[in-house]
Amino acid sequence: MAMKKDAVDAVIIGLGWTGSIMAKVLTDEGLKVVALERGPNKDTADAAAYPQIADELAYAVRGKLFQPLAKETVTIRHRMSETAVPYRQHASFLLGNGVGGAGFHWNGQHWRALPEDLRIRSHFEERYGKDFIPEGMTIQDYGVTYEELEPYFTHFEEVCGTSGKAGNINGQIMPGGNPLEAPRSKEYPLPPSSPMYVAQLFAKAAKEAGYDPFPLPASNASQAYTNPYGVRLGPCNFCGFCERFGCYMYSKASPQTTILPVIRHRPNLEIRANSYVTKINLDASGKKATGVTYIDGQGNEVEQPADLVIVSAFQMHNVRLLLLSGIGKPYDPVTGEGVVGKNYAYQYNPSVTVMMPKGTHMNPFIGAGAAGMYALDNFNGDQFDHGPLGFVGGAYTSAGFTGGRPILQTSLPKGAPTWGKGWQAAVADTYERKMSIGMEGSVMAYRDAYLDLDPTYKDAAGLPLLRMTFNWHDNEIKMGQYVVNRAAEIAKHLGAESYSTGTPGATYDTRIYQSTHTTGGAIMGADPKTSVINKYLQCWDVPNVFVTGASAFPQNLAYNPTGLVGALAYHAAQALKDQYLKNPGPLVQA
Repeated sequence: MAMKKDAVDAVIIGLGWTGSIMAKVLTDEGLKVVALERGPNKDTADAAAYPQIADELAYAVRGKLFQPLAKETVTIRHRMSETAVPYRQHASFLLGNGVGGAGFHWNGQHWRALPEDLRIRSHFEERYGKDFIPEGMTIQDYGVTYEELEPYFTHFEEVCGTSGKAGNINGQIMPGGNPLEAPRSKEYPLPPSSPMYVAQLFAKAAKEAGYDPFPLPASNASQAYTNPYGVRLGPCNFCGFCERFGCYMYSKASPQTTILPVIRHRPNLEIRANSYVTKINLDASGKKATGVTYIDGQGNEVEQPADLVIVSAFQMHNVRLLLLSGIGKPYDPVTGEGVVGKNYAYQYNPSVTVMMPKGTHMNPFIGAGAAGMYALDNFNGDQFDHGPLGFVGGAYTSAGFTGGRPILQTSLPKGAPTWGKGWQAAVADTYERKMSIGMEGSVMAYRDAYLDLDPTYKDAAGLPLLRMTFNWHDNEIKMGQYVVNRAAEIAKHLGAESYSTGTPGATYDTRIYQSTHTTGGAIMGADPKTSVINKYLQCWDVPNVFVTGASAFPQNLAYNPTGLVGALAYHAAQALKDQYLKNPGPLVQA
């Protein structure tokens, strides 16, 4: 028998980026809010204390900040005809755990979506014709436009203290920025950091190749900064411990360094850590949530009644919780009917490995998650003519160092010895002069790429694991080959000793880290027949449930998702504040 708590106005499931945004807005309005977080209650002072945090073995290799996969994981298969097997080691993607979620250990690359990203099916059909989109590709528009989201992109950048250089302010192209970006209403909150030497080399070569490099937008503060909530961030010192680590310098934007200091001790917010939500409870009609059930840190089953439920866990957990709770019709890849689990997508990342001449000193240990890097958008979105190329989507291209740590960031040329004096000599020869031109590519949605509940494997609580069915498709392989060939043109202008190109290949490999940018499964749209949530992230079927995060993406854009995730959350929070709380019910009529 579950213990029953006193009812509250709202319960938030997961206190990462979007959960923190929602908690701020709802407590501002005076609502009594409970935030349930499956992991520990982390803050910078205890979970990112220096020098303990600068431990590559503990954090980058053994994943001290990541979700314990022995208790709950996902299962993965490439095709519907296969049996999925559990994801037992963090490799391809890194599941966060605890307050802050993956936003605590992300890199800080902070992008806005391109306008065509948000209306991709309409855009490509209008420009290239309906027959251009291949059969089985299930891409769709978001149901919200860039113009609607622009104020929320701006606000989230101001909250994070994003460092960058605008390329288009209200339609006017600005020197030094990205000339291909959508119009912005104002400049970035902070100027870009000084570029690393590797970024300077890349930018010079890219210009010589005829492209348009610009400073990569970074939520790694270039200067001391105070955000709109009064929270202060310090300047990044390029320590090389960003991804997989918390920021001991309070320089990388995270919920802990931007929002939580303002709300953590509010009397109308209670944070319950180590609380694993197993179900969203519904009334007899199935059309209204009455709260949630969770397992607390002592193993007790607890019921938390609430008038409003915010599902703001990691993308995969959002989808699984909807499936476990019976909210929305599960997607069936055979019939194409149903919506929950539909349109899972990932990211396709080719690269060019470059060996500069002997005597080059690029100091890779001077690194950051995003600061000091350069990028270009010439092969992203629909910034180039796709007509003769036969694929949808693209990739942004960038260069910089996130660090030069000895275990995971000491890469060797092919054929080099893996131990002994030969390994030592190879490291000494190449460590300072090896660089990479990276591309992060979009991935479209397909009828056979989806999420559902695994029929065999269960978590520690006896509940079915989430099953992922996913593999690369010809569209992404064509896109990857095209963009990597364009990046190779840049390598030719670097004066390199040698270079080689690489793509992820024909089969998705879960053993290699690629990105934590998993998307879809609880997608947004304008039609309840093809989406789980509306433009305000509100469930069509259960209007007092809102689902935030990258689970809303109908397909994956090339950019890192956090900027769009934050903008969508602020857009939804505004509608909650101005419309829903005054008149609870559907914000969009089906």
